[in-house]
Amino acid sequence: MENTAVQAPPLLSVRDLTVRFRTRGGLITPVDGVSFDLAEGETLAVLGETGSGKSVTAQALMGLVPRPAGEVAGGEIRFAGTDLLAEPAADRRRRNGTELAMIFQDPLSSLNPVFRVGTQIGELFRRRRGASRAEARRKAIELMERVGIPAAARRVDDFPHQFSGGMRQRVMIAMALALQPRVLIADEPTTALDVTVQAQIMSLLAGLQAEHRMSMILITHDLGVVAGVADRVMIMYAGRVVETGGLREVYETAGHPYTRGLMASIPELSGPRGRLTPIPGAPPDLTRLAGGCAFRPRCTFATEVCAAERPALRPVPTRPVEHRAACHHAEEVVAHG
Repeated sequence: MENTAVQAPPLLSVRDLTVRFRTRGGLITPVDGVSFDLAEGETLAVLGETGSGKSVTAQALMGLVPRPAGEVAGGEIRFAGTDLLAEPAADRRRRNGTELAMIFQDPLSSLNPVFRVGTQIGELFRRRRGASRAEARRKAIELMERVGIPAAARRVDDFPHQFSGGMRQRVMIAMALALQPRVLIADEPTTALDVTVQAQIMSLLAGLQAEHRMSMILITHDLGVVAGVADRVMIMYAGRVVETGGLREVYETAGHPYTRGLMASIPELSGPRGRLTPIPGAPPDLTRLAGGCAFRPRCTFATEVCAAERPALRPVPTRPVEHRAACHHAEEVVAHG
């Protein structure tokens, strides 16, 4: 019998998103034609070095691109069918926290140092839900307990500096989840945390996501962090998507040299002796990008075509069509193993 099941439309759909900034060095495009979909309950990991465009993509999704220096210069962001870029600013702000929420990478700078943690969490309920002061405090304690903060009823009156880095990150997660968003964007949520705390935070996020059937965009530079969490991965370099696909497919058969370089930085995947192989060179200067492939100066597979033509995303040989890489030599990269 023919399968007539219709796949549900994505909860979040981004098409040709472009963000530009005016700097002293000239006009730069840190996000250049980025497209992706996010299904309900799915986790998409966005990976790349500093400056690859990961965090600016998140800012654009949340309507937080700083103006007037920055602007969303093109593209479309659809959430549940609504084009967010066409919405009035007030409507867009109302979505933040209730439908889309974000955990920032530096909780200490994101929390107000002069207000108690419980006040900052509870303020969300007072402003968005009209809760009384007592009800907001109760909900703040409940959230702190849910994210694993010990003695929440006592610590609700502490200030941010009285918490460890890992506990501050839990506070930020509690604030992001307070209004039960449908999409959570976690921007480097384990930065500056030790390995044990990293694992705890990732486990917490995965558990909360499953509990609320929430979609998540996990932004990181570390492939090892997402190994047990992500469904799909999207690799960015110089503002563009250079590889995307299912987690297993990308890990087992990377089709872009940059992805292979990222994997070489994971000790467990870098050989029996744990030897790391750094990517040669440095990330490109976005004010001086030439034509062709931006990764060309650092790539051992580069040829003349890489200088003449910017590669488009295309299916990686022998892999599912959803696994795509923007490389003229994807076949050779795969064969190189």
